[in-house]
Amino acid sequence: MKIAFVGKGGSGKTTLSSLFIRHLAANEGPVVAVDADINQHLGAALGLTEEEAAALPGMGAQLPLIKEYLRGSNPRIASAETMIKTTPPGAGSRLLRVREDNPVYDACARTVLLDGAEVRLMATGPFTEADLGVACYHSKVGAVELCLNHLVDGPDEYVVVDMTAGSDSFASGMFTRFDMTFLVAEPTLKGISVYRQYKEYARDFGVALKVVGNKVQGQDDLDFLRAEAGEDLLVTVGHSDWVRAMEKGRPPRFELLEADNRMALQALQDAADDSYARRDWARYTEQMVHFHLRNAESWGNAKTGADLADQVDPGFVLGEQRDAAIPRPAPQPA
Repeated sequence: MKIAFVGKGGSGKTTLSSLFIRHLAANEGPVVAVDADINQHLGAALGLTEEEAAALPGMGAQLPLIKEYLRGSNPRIASAETMIKTTPPGAGSRLLRVREDNPVYDACARTVLLDGAEVRLMATGPFTEADLGVACYHSKVGAVELCLNHLVDGPDEYVVVDMTAGSDSFASGMFTRFDMTFLVAEPTLKGISVYRQYKEYARDFGVALKVVGNKVQGQDDLDFLRAEAGEDLLVTVGHSDWVRAMEKGRPPRFELLEADNRMALQALQDAADDSYARRDWARYTEQMVHFHLRNAESWGNAKTGADLADQVDPGFVLGEQRDAAIPRPAPQPA
């Protein structure tokens, strides 16, 4: 399942996404974790030192490699240079899978050990001074969107993306790339405002959205969130001594996380797992094409000098049973 964590800056989005990743790893689920936030704090939340987090390869810097690999032998894509962040796969494209090894993971992912369990961690890369005035952060996040467009994941496989704060993900179609979106909200008017905005934007796209109440200190906070989010409120999380120790760089073993918070994380996993039954690959592919055509018309055609509508393969539907359509050498007789 593809799972996004969103919310306003300071809501605890990165902390909760890191706890969820630890929870999945403890349950022996294969996990690809992606830091798509401009502030790039997920690595530290997963226990990396400052130096280790800074050494993570940026997906944005590897965009030419990602494009060249994913286009494969797709005849509709003349070159990697004509691919944009929304380019959909078609016959001949290479697809990504959670449990495989491939050049994209080799270049962009690093293995993180969480109490002995392995998680693949990828990061868009930080927004640097060299980018100021000449690039926007969405050019870096585009590498994540392109990978999600070519990703085939099955049940009991997890891709967890820590998204940019606020409603920035609506600058592209990436908000439709997930089976479940968890919106982290504090019990304040500012905390709930992003929820209202997100729900309004996502209304017409069938986005599965659940609210995770964070920093809840009592019944009044709980009543506020219930009144504002209604049935979208899934769970709430309160104070955690384990999290406080983690934020000091001294996390205990994950099994010592408070029982109430462990139960909240299990509720998140249950909701994500339940979303699998509602997965619609045809709709997923249609949305991918919809946003590609919009981006092509608004800026992509002018940037690449090509008609990017030609990249759409009308007979292609992404799905779990579809192998990457790259010819493989026939086995030679012994």
